[in-house]
Amino acid sequence: MSPSRRPTTPSGPREGGRRPPAPARQPDPAPARPPLLAVLCLLTLLEAAAAVGLAVAWVVDLVSGVSVRPAATVFLVVFGLAVALVLAASARGLWRGRRWARSPVMTWQIMLVVLSLGWVGADPAPWTWAVLAVALVVGVGLLLPPVVAATTGRAGDDDAPGTARGTAGRR
Repeated sequence: MSPSRRPTTPSGPREGGRRPPAPARQPDPAPARPPLLAVLCLLTLLEAAAAVGLAVAWVVDLVSGVSVRPAATVFLVVFGLAVALVLAASARGLWRGRRWARSPVMTWQIMLVVLSLGWVGADPAPWTWAVLAVALVVGVGLLLPPVVAATTGRAGDDDAPGTARGTAGRR
């Protein structure tokens, strides 16, 4: 074949039977996060810190011998740390715009509202009202359109812990 009759592709002539490499595709810039999302993430991290604080208090009770039921106290320590871990991971997921992160945070807010209503009825201390207020702010905030849009707007971000990547097409 003569040099003037080389096969061409839409991107130019082939060299040695290979196409030239495609230019690197630039990722789409992430949409701006709404300020409310930052508030929700901070409040969720505050709840995680409170769970860690309770776990530490239960460990102190266990070690000092104050605990009447050690097995139940150990369960509470493990449960408090697990809740803190899930809330911290969910706050990070919310900040990154992952839709899976809304579910555990909303579930925890519903549980806090139910518990705090019982606490308010038994002992209307300021801390019970604070727990109720934070749970309502976070729960309602998760449902507002800017937060929903920020956590559902990007395709391909369906990478919750424990799921395989690339399942975005099966939504």
